[in-house]
Amino acid sequence: MEPFYIFLTVSPLLFILSVLLIHKKKKIKNLPPTPPSLPILGHLHLAKKPLYRALATKISDQYGPVLYLRFGSRPVLVVSDPSIAEECLNKNDIIFANRPRLFFGKHLGYDYTSLVWAPYGHNWRNLRRISALEIFSPSRLQMFLAIRVDEARLMIKQLTSGGNDEYRTVDLKAALFGMTLNVMMRMIAGKRYYGEDVKEVEEAAYFRELVEETFVLGGASNVGDFLPLLRWFGHNETEKRIERLTKNRDVFLQRLVEERRKLMAKEREELRDGNVDWSVGKQRTMIDVLLSLQKDEPDYYTDQMIRSLAGTLLSAGTDTSAGTMEWAMSLLLNNPHVLKKAQKEIDEHVGQDRLVNEADLSKLPYLHVIILETLRIYPAGPLSVPHESSEDSVIGGYNVPGGTMLLVNLWAIQNDPKEEL
Repeated sequence: MEPFYIFLTVSPLLFILSVLLIHKKKKIKNLPPTPPSLPILGHLHLAKKPLYRALATKISDQYGPVLYLRFGSRPVLVVSDPSIAEECLNKNDIIFANRPRLFFGKHLGYDYTSLVWAPYGHNWRNLRRISALEIFSPSRLQMFLAIRVDEARLMIKQLTSGGNDEYRTVDLKAALFGMTLNVMMRMIAGKRYYGEDVKEVEEAAYFRELVEETFVLGGASNVGDFLPLLRWFGHNETEKRIERLTKNRDVFLQRLVEERRKLMAKEREELRDGNVDWSVGKQRTMIDVLLSLQKDEPDYYTDQMIRSLAGTLLSAGTDTSAGTMEWAMSLLLNNPHVLKKAQKEIDEHVGQDRLVNEADLSKLPYLHVIILETLRIYPAGPLSVPHESSEDSVIGGYNVPGGTMLLVNLWAIQNDPKEEL
């Protein structure tokens, strides 16, 4: 009976909230088209999985490429047109530079201060400057070339280690995911946790558990973000898991920071004593670079900021890359004539005596087109990372109130037959 009494208690509050939301909506004129909604839930009942397909095929096709929805208490603008998307993210880029304050961003985004979740402002600009100059600069990426080459070779060795068994099954997704995680971790902290030659076995197993939990929760919806009144009756299970994951991941990343800090201190001491020249052939990690910057600006380059950047890179730069490569292989295997043409191009410009390297890519235009077509058909993020408007704006001739969450349906835009050349 307890849930029934809770329902009786909450129902009047929810009804009042629904009336207020409807009244507020009526005060704003010339809103984008919106489907019929339910009290309290709004359009949450339309949010079927996968969401990007549901929004494109069941809603946008009927109501147009600019939609105004309400997910519980949150107003949402869904855009499925390239010119309107450009209007949002180019002409009105500053207005839509913020992120919605979702529960995931509060915890794993370090209270909305990380590269992904930070609102527009000084910290937002600084994080992007650091990323462009210290992490993703051409010189820094070139410095890590040997890591990418080494991990690619190790993955190929792993996939071909079964001998001449023509019908051997391989888990390509796991191999690609392990390779991208190893590349990122070696760049970030100088360690590898997947495949053979893993030194710290227990640490690697724990890291893999954290990664798996991060991606599981990253794809989970949290109803409390859209129906905040439900939080009055305690956290739901998803929120509790996110809180536990945040704590465990923070401890793990801080341990990596401390290891690199101690190693750098040891190197400086040995350099001072003249025992060894650590500057010769020494590979610097991303944590090393940020710890060096921390010496001059300790108040900004805090350990939390370093953990935040490391966590962001692991979340955003691994599963997306592995997923794109998996889709590319699937498309090639299902289109053997394209695969043969790509093989012919590689044989002509690279030969069969060595592996393809990054310097060869400029000579392989057909392979480049295959990559672009894969990203078009299966974008790594079918729905853009959500933005939120900081003030009222006019989009596509419609009035969009401030505080509206923006979702750009990249999958719908890139798979729209009307956009084909």
